[in-house]
Amino acid sequence: MQISSRFTLAIHIFACIDTFQHAYKVTSDFLASSTNVNPVIIRKILGQLKAAGLVEVARGCGGTSIAKPLQEISFLDIYQAVACVEHGELFHFHENPNPDCPVGRNIHMVLDGRLQQVQQAMEEELAAITLEDVMRDARKYTDPGSSATVS
Repeated sequence: MQISSRFTLAIHIFACIDTFQHAYKVTSDFLASSTNVNPVIIRKILGQLKAAGLVEVARGCGGTSIAKPLQEISFLDIYQAVACVEHGELFHFHENPNPDCPVGRNIHMVLDGRLQQVQQAMEEELAAITLEDVMRDARKYTDPGSSATVS
């Protein structure tokens, strides 16, 4: 199982906006050149982030900006904004287990609570990481005088 690449693309987009916003007009084409992803996909992700109130997008070639302070945007906010999971459920349970089988008949009772527990733990971890955390580490790499490594 993998979470959609839209999540990591969105974080990459935020890093680019924060890094380049004062030097360049950050457009979908600009972001596409950094992510090496089609600008149409970038525009879709930007639309999702905008709908969630995380970015502001000026139409045409107006550029993109971050709508909130970095410390107020968590990985969970981004994860939820780009709809990485269907109906808010990380695990998609297989359809129609056989009710005539003792395992099939009881599998939801056995697994549902545990899967919810795993999802909740993951979401708590996502909520604990902010874009400020990411950018603090990213600046170590983008600062020409730094040879620091990110742990």
